Amino acid sequence: MIALSLALIATGGAGVAVLLLQVGHRTEVVTVVRDVQVGQVLTEQDLGKASISLDPAVKAVTSDDLDQVVGKRAAVELRPGSLLSPSQVTRDSLVRAGEQLVPIGLKPEQIPATALVPGQKVQLVHVPAQGESETDKLADSAPKTLPGRVVKASDAAPGTGAVVVDVATSATDGPTVAAWVSAGTLRLVLAAPDGH
Repeated sequence: MIALSLALIATGGAGVAVLLLQVGHRTEVVTVVRDVQVGQVLTEQDLGKASISLDPAVKAVTSDDLDQVVGKRAAVELRPGSLLSPSQVTRDSLVRAGEQLVPIGLKPEQIPATALVPGQKVQLVHVPAQGESETDKLADSAPKTLPGRVVKASDAAPGTGAVVVDVATSATDGPTVAAWVSAGTLRLVLAAPDGH
């Protein structure tokens, strides 16, 4: 009995030692400490550090790489208390040279069920205004469309459910898109994943 008890104590002690070693293996990672909007340049004040036991499957920016993410732009909206992953930052400006940013307000019935995310390609479609008369020729022709790319989509507004989507389009198309928005004749259509 004494020998069995000693063996159990030794086995239990070894298990506790392994558990302590696993718990003791911690990684210092970069965290988000305040709200960062899409496209905003990250500063040291936006970021913090935390020491955690990190699963290898989780992709997080380690504290050693903090200097490499400061100065980059947020590719998605960042929330306080979250870990920062490499895919959440970018060196690219979300609005590129030769592009314009056009805000598009969408009513609940105009919002796709698929969540709009930065970088998503869309088609901006011109539709006739409600009650506007059309000639047979116009009715038979395909509507005019322009390409665009989602930069940011707001949360649905309380009460109305309306969403504002910031869309990047070419500088030549920007004024046309803005006019369609103003006239209420624009619809936003999601492009296929390959952009076609």
